Amino acid sequence: MEAYLYETLDDQKVRCALCHHRCTIKNGSRGICQVRENVDGQLRTLVFGKLIARHVDPIEKKPLFHLYPGSLSYSVATVGCNFKCLFCQNADIAQMPEDRDGLVMGSATTPEAVIRNALAHDCKSIAYTYTEPTVYFEFAFETARLARQHGLCNVLVTNGYMTPEALEKIGPYLDGANVDLKAYSNDFYKKYCGARLEPVKETLIGMRKKGILVEVTTLLIPDLNTSENELTALAHFLFESLGPDTPWHISRFHPTYKLTDRPPTPVSSLVAARQIGQDAGLKYVYTGNIPGHPGEHTLCHQCGEVLIDRWGFTVQKNQIQQGRCPFCHTPVAGVGMDGA
Repeated sequence: MEAYLYETLDDQKVRCALCHHRCTIKNGSRGICQVRENVDGQLRTLVFGKLIARHVDPIEKKPLFHLYPGSLSYSVATVGCNFKCLFCQNADIAQMPEDRDGLVMGSATTPEAVIRNALAHDCKSIAYTYTEPTVYFEFAFETARLARQHGLCNVLVTNGYMTPEALEKIGPYLDGANVDLKAYSNDFYKKYCGARLEPVKETLIGMRKKGILVEVTTLLIPDLNTSENELTALAHFLFESLGPDTPWHISRFHPTYKLTDRPPTPVSSLVAARQIGQDAGLKYVYTGNIPGHPGEHTLCHQCGEVLIDRWGFTVQKNQIQQGRCPFCHTPVAGVGMDGA
C-alpha cells in the first residue's frame, strides 16, 4: 500500500514526513523504522493490516488512568519502531525488522475487523500500542476514523516523535495518548534511543493544544535519568507546558534487551521522583511496575482521599461521583471520570 505523508525527490528518492527523522530514502531502501520502503520512487508501508499483536487489555495497562478508568481497550500493533532504545520493553516485535534482517511478520486483518473485535469484547477504546504506532500510521489512522463512527475512543501509546503533519492528520480522531518522555536530556535521547528530546516536547504541547488527554510516562533507569535536577526540570516542564492536571507515571526499570548492566530501579527512587512531581505542582503522579504500591491510587488533590483504588492494572474501587471527589466535591481531571 502507498504510504501517507511523504514527498518525492530527484533520482527516485523520497522523503518521509511521518516522524522527526524525516528519512530521505533511496529507491529499494527502507527508512529507520524498517517498515516503510521506497519502491521505484513510491513510498510504501509494509505493515498495513499486518498485526503482530492484538489483545484485550485494561486501559490502566497503557497506562491511562484518567480515561474511562476500569474499562477495556482493544490493543493492536505491527512490528517496527523509529527509535532504537537499548532498554526496549517489547524488542521482540518493535525491533524485529532491525534485528532480523528486515523481517516483517504479522497476521492479515482490516480496520473493520478490529472494530468488530473491539465491540464484541465490550471495549471502550482501541489502543495503538506495544510498538510505535507512528510507523503503522496508515492502519492506525483508518482504524481510528472508523472507530469514531462506532462510538469507540482512540488512544496512542507513543514515543511522541511524530511530525506536526502526522498529528494534524490523526489528531481529530484521538481521545487520549500516553507519551513516553524517556528523559529530560538530549544526550540521553541520542545515546540510548537514537533520537532527540525537543520533538517529543513539541508533540506533547501540540497534543495538549488539540484537547487530547495526555498522560506521560518516564521509565526511571538507575543513574541514567534519575538525577534530582533532571527530574525537577522534567516535572516543571509538565506543569508549565501541559498543565498541573497532567498525569505523570514514573515507572520501574527492569534490565532488558541491550541494557542489562543496570539493576532494577529501587522503589525509593520512584517515591522520591513522585515527590518531586508533587512538589512541582502536578496533581496526579503515579508509580508504575510496583503492584500494590500506594502510588498507584488516584487521590483527590484537594483533600487527599483515595478516589480510585488500584492493584496493578485492576481498579478495585472507584469512588468518583459525576467527575468529582465525593468528600470535598473537587473536580477530577480526565475523560469518563464518572465513577462506577
